[in-house]
Amino acid sequence: MAHFKKPAEGSWTEHFPQLGTDPVDYTDSIDPAFYESEREAIFKKTWLNVGRVERLPKKGSYFTRELAAANTSLIIVKGKDDVVRAFHNVCRHRGNKLVWDDFPNEETSGTCRQFTCKYHAWRYDLTGDLSYVQQEGEFFDLDKQQFGLKSVRCEIWEGFIFINLDPNAESLEDYLGTYGKGLQGYPFHEMTEVYSYRAEVGSNWKLFIDAFAEFYHAPVLHQKQAVKDEADKLMKVGFEGLHYDLQGPHSMVSSWGGMAPPKDLNMVKPIERILRSGLFGPWDRPDIEGLDPLPPAINPAGAVPWGVDEFEFFPNMSLLCWAPGWYLTYHYWPTAVDRHIFEAKLYFVPPKTVRERLAQELAAVTFKEYALQDANTLEATQKMIETRTVTDFPLCDQEILLRHLHKTAVDHVKEYEDAKAAS
Repeated sequence: MAHFKKPAEGSWTEHFPQLGTDPVDYTDSIDPAFYESEREAIFKKTWLNVGRVERLPKKGSYFTRELAAANTSLIIVKGKDDVVRAFHNVCRHRGNKLVWDDFPNEETSGTCRQFTCKYHAWRYDLTGDLSYVQQEGEFFDLDKQQFGLKSVRCEIWEGFIFINLDPNAESLEDYLGTYGKGLQGYPFHEMTEVYSYRAEVGSNWKLFIDAFAEFYHAPVLHQKQAVKDEADKLMKVGFEGLHYDLQGPHSMVSSWGGMAPPKDLNMVKPIERILRSGLFGPWDRPDIEGLDPLPPAINPAGAVPWGVDEFEFFPNMSLLCWAPGWYLTYHYWPTAVDRHIFEAKLYFVPPKTVRERLAQELAAVTFKEYALQDANTLEATQKMIETRTVTDFPLCDQEILLRHLHKTAVDHVKEYEDAKAAS
């Protein structure tokens, strides 16, 4: 295996001296009080991706989003003016949840001209204004203009819908920073064939990000994804990334994995050779604009064997752009200090043939197995960290994104608590 160029300082971690190189304290993943502060300092004050614009195909399209970490439910809707807006999912009359189907705690979606409360039939238009009150004459000096839905900041980047519960937060463009600008022009809008899965995982939300933010574990944990000879070779030589980078609260890792088709077809299983697909996606790159050349943020090292870039947008969104011309997202939604909802979505250009359809299906199924192998370790990790037998853990140079994630979370909480104490 080639050894890729590191910074002049000799290691990626030392290139960012603010991180230090000491063992990292994982108390932030087991302390209920810290989790409660995270909810306030992070999930109520940073930009959160809640979906893509394709979920709102026409005027009146909407979906709801349950945000347990922020203790709220949101409505995301496209208005008659084609503007996407977000509102707290609460009726202004008696506080009933406004939009839900059979089960109040489940998310839903659909199309409508207005929102009507199931309790007393108060109605709201698509801009959130209160438009109708049942038996309005029974109320006292009721000014409907004062009782519209509570709005939430909502902005869009490259088709991704973000919300922020903090009305004073910086703009989404500023928040996404260098990576947001550097990814502009990637053909996300062309990749509308979506495969998704979700699971409730018994671990702190940061532990699953840890699992995906380094590939050092891949030759060990995922060795059965390859044929035996290839797995043995990977175990022997290990893994080394192409490039690591940190920008504000966000980070990225660039990897040589993901080359398709592989140089040696004997590296992969027979079904992968037949369908020309596998863990790294379909082998045949789609014929669309935006992939050649790629936007400047992708493959920053200019490596010939480049295969995938993973961008970690703090706090809970992972975006992976793959060399064969597709992308995926991971989201990690906390529900407790030791539980979270994990969501994965794989995005491809819509298939034109049966072979293309099967190639995408194979990639989706293979990737689900890959993710489950990571998830399988997390509850064991959570359980043992909670014993507090050991709380400080040494991280290697290829675990720089983990070190950065935990420091960023701790810094956000400290800043919030300091401001709270000062006020």
